[in-house]
Amino acid sequence: MLRSRVGAVRPVGEFFDFKRVSKPRNAAEAQARVIYNLSYFSANYAIVFAMLSIYSLLTNLVLLFTLIFVSAALYGIAYLKGQDLNLGFTRLTTSQLYVGLFVIALPLGIYASPFSTILWLLGAAGVTIIGHAAILDKPIESAFSEQAV
Repeated sequence: MLRSRVGAVRPVGEFFDFKRVSKPRNAAEAQARVIYNLSYFSANYAIVFAMLSIYSLLTNLVLLFTLIFVSAALYGIAYLKGQDLNLGFTRLTTSQLYVGLFVIALPLGIYASPFSTILWLLGAAGVTIIGHAAILDKPIESAFSEQAV
């Protein structure tokens, strides 16, 4: 009997089982495969999505720098706990720090083109994940478990 935990990471050999790769006969079979494989390999697909996300950040270094810069600046402002930043020659309030961060981060964020990166990520992940789910046939054990006895 086929027992599976939803959300568990499946072995790589099962995820890349080339013996089960075949073209679906029609759209209904492809849809059934996608539904089954998305639930069965959900953790594996989450790992694929995470790897594509890391790849997209490593290929868009301006966006990576912007994210690190904004995160570090927000952490630094929160670290002040509402107190003013005293630089010796001037005092900056929390509001001034947030406005300064916004003035710097907005053009930097626009230049980093996060929307095109997100759209690429959604497209690449969609093609990869849905494509894999559509061509990987269900295991034989699942066909027997679906039939009424």
